[in-house]
Amino acid sequence: RPNVTADAASLCLKSGNAVILRGGKDALNSNTAICKIINSALCDCGFPEGVVALIENPSREYTSELLQLRGYVDLVIPRGGKGLIQAVKENAAVPVIETGAGNCHIYVHSDADTDMAVNILVNAKTQRPSVCNAAESLLVHRDIAAEFLPLAKAALDSFSVELRGCPETQAILGSCVVPATEEDYAAEYNDFIMSVKVVGSLEEAVEHINRYSTGHSEAIITRSLDASRRFGTSVDSACVYTNASTRFTDGEEFGFGAEIGISTQKLHARGPLGLNELTCEKYFISGSGQVRK
Repeated sequence: RPNVTADAASLCLKSGNAVILRGGKDALNSNTAICKIINSALCDCGFPEGVVALIENPSREYTSELLQLRGYVDLVIPRGGKGLIQAVKENAAVPVIETGAGNCHIYVHSDADTDMAVNILVNAKTQRPSVCNAAESLLVHRDIAAEFLPLAKAALDSFSVELRGCPETQAILGSCVVPATEEDYAAEYNDFIMSVKVVGSLEEAVEHINRYSTGHSEAIITRSLDASRRFGTSVDSACVYTNASTRFTDGEEFGFGAEIGISTQKLHARGPLGLNELTCEKYFISGSGQVRK
């Protein structure tokens, strides 16, 4: 998107990097105009030509060629859907940081404050459902499911959210719930659709999340410090929240300023990628004749 073009260019320049940008074909004219303005300003400030480059041909063969430029390109950061990220991973000969794919979960523990849980759920699902930190899956402890699920449904109905749930969810809420499939639990809907599952324990919730999550952001709603700690240390995702919406996973919200993406992997950075994550270490060692024995 055009805003990513401006963010990526500024972050790379500020962190001492040149950058080659390749935007979506639908935004080509906007991205071209933005890059021309950026390069004009950089030339006026004495930067060398080409510090910010844009691939203006939308053909995929140019992207494929870019992914093979070992020795010229240090890192590729794909921003887009799951298909794009997977294609870059499979075809790149240079290092890749995976970003963006977000099958995020809200787990409502047995001792949760139900009003808080409903408020967080609605925010995480409906405030902006097309983004990677929106919640896609709801897990509810069996002990609180009969009380909480009708409250959650009533709140989500205001936004016409379609629920796709397990048999226990259907038994509580009725035929309005679409039977959930394996694909539903793994889906990043980016829409007013949510998968729902009733679980018997925190451990079952963690197992489900670690199986289906993309490693982006998860949240537990609980009054228990012990449950919060067990959930946080057991869930294998970049960001884990207690009693807060997953929608906070963002460079600006974290106080980093602009970010170039949300890393869902473990090397070399995880979570929002700001200026620090676009730099690396270099060691300068001064001696006076020392030798190693």
